[in-house]
Amino acid sequence: MSDSKPSRRRVLAGGLAAAAGAVAGCLDGSVTGGPADDDGDDRVLALALSDAGDSLRDSAVVDPAEAGRGWDEAAFAAARDGEEYTTQYRRPFPVTPDDPAYALHEGTYYRLSSVVVDEAEATRPVLRLFEVDDADGVDAVEKDVLPEGDRRAVESAHFAARARGNSGGVPVGLVERGGYVYRDADAIDASELLAADGPDRVAYRDSVYRVEVARERFHEPVHRAVAEPVAESPERMEAILRARTVGARIDRDDLSDDARQVIEAARHDGYEESHPFSDGYAEVLRALHERPYLDGNIRKDAGWSESGSERVRYEDRYYDYRLRFLPA
Repeated sequence: MSDSKPSRRRVLAGGLAAAAGAVAGCLDGSVTGGPADDDGDDRVLALALSDAGDSLRDSAVVDPAEAGRGWDEAAFAAARDGEEYTTQYRRPFPVTPDDPAYALHEGTYYRLSSVVVDEAEATRPVLRLFEVDDADGVDAVEKDVLPEGDRRAVESAHFAARARGNSGGVPVGLVERGGYVYRDADAIDASELLAADGPDRVAYRDSVYRVEVARERFHEPVHRAVAEPVAESPERMEAILRARTVGARIDRDDLSDDARQVIEAARHDGYEESHPFSDGYAEVLRALHERPYLDGNIRKDAGWSESGSERVRYEDRYYDYRLRFLPA
């Protein structure tokens, strides 16, 4: 074999079986030289492509009729009309400042967000659970017979109880102040656990917990809902989403046969090579604008364990790709 680059290629996809057979024959010998060998670097650079569909609107645009929990229709209506609408603690829409959502209403697409305009003080009930070591003979209410708000509170508070004394941690966003904070007025009114004569033991997932309720002071942000019109057609909305989320745009006809084979393998079972990369793999990396893997010190510039991760358009579909170094 005269070309040292194909001898270093590792192909994962069945669609490249012929190339894999050639590689297997070359791997019987040894290849030395190049930056990877000089540094003792025997990693491979793996590329995976995950199909994200042919429309970005499907996942980014909210249908108010099917938005579900966390959607505030009153906030959306007020913000569309330019009226002041605020929510305390929670955001009016299920979005973050860095990841806005969009909604469609009567042919117009709106960008949804919120801004913090004030601070409010409130006293909230906090439920904390503590596991009972010896639960034999203890009279405990089953979680499933409690009102919905209490069931949700127990499910969250038990994570904090389970985490005490071990290094497992708790789910971010579910546990607050070592338990569950009641903020929904209807849930508070219907609660049995918060009542003065409520149960002091609750059973959940084969464990019995002691119930502790405290009323504590909170300082919470006040959010103002914002709905800004951005597009009047699906095509314009799609263009906005492409501009925000898509990096490289690749036309199949612009690629060599080798580069097409690399992408086809990455779309299915994944593709990987060791450095120095073959011409086909290098072409794909350039098309993805991942030049640090080619033009720089790949150990320092591209990272030791993983690097490139973005969305790309290939032909008429979108893909989320991931590049990372793996042991050979």
